[in-house]
Amino acid sequence: MITASDSSWISPFSGLSPRAFGKLVTVLCHAGADTPRKGRPWSLSLEDRTLLVTVYWRTNLTMRQFAPLFGISKSAADRIIDHLGPMLALQSRKRFAKDAVLIVDGTLVPTRDHTIAQRSKNYRYSTNHQVVIDADTRLVVVVGRPLAGNRNDWKAWDESGAKAAVGNTVTIADGGYPGTGLVIPHRRQRGQAELPAWKGEHNKSHKQVRARVEHVFARMKTWKILRDCRLKGDGIHHAMLGIARMHNLALAG
Repeated sequence: MITASDSSWISPFSGLSPRAFGKLVTVLCHAGADTPRKGRPWSLSLEDRTLLVTVYWRTNLTMRQFAPLFGISKSAADRIIDHLGPMLALQSRKRFAKDAVLIVDGTLVPTRDHTIAQRSKNYRYSTNHQVVIDADTRLVVVVGRPLAGNRNDWKAWDESGAKAAVGNTVTIADGGYPGTGLVIPHRRQRGQAELPAWKGEHNKSHKQVRARVEHVFARMKTWKILRDCRLKGDGIHHAMLGIARMHNLALAG
């Protein structure tokens, strides 16, 4: 069976080094995840329960497939995920340095719960997640509430709560955020054949910097639940926030 007591299981199944995984367990301890509760005690240690959640997010196996890996029932695995998932959520940063530069973009997560998803440009039922990173450190600092996948990014920026969380901090975005006050690429005006050279150079550097958020999405989606999420209700939001925290831990080392 898989167990956190053998460190060789941690990296391939969680995406974290044993040191970063230990920090994740510490976060849960501070959140009270190991506080004794009423009823039957957990059959797994906190370390193993934490590994179970990360394995589920990392592999996106069904409960029937991965619960036996830990020697527990499907219902027990489901209860562990429901209990620990929200506790692993990344807390949005409240304050930013005066010279901070952020980058925002939306990513679509295919979601099977059609009550919170809509068909999007990839023709699948998806949710739109606004993710903000620090341009310097590449750490995720804000994740907005999930919206239907057919919602335009410029609308989702405000409705997801990401705009309020960022405040007046300088934020870079792509051309899908017109009229939002964000720093977006220059566009040709009506009747203009081409952009002035200085605007073309600005767009080139803008694209190079903004690509950092795309690299973050690529790393986050190595946790395969973000490629086809079967969770319902707030489950997808908790998974996105938890994976954002793990991404930051993996990046910080």
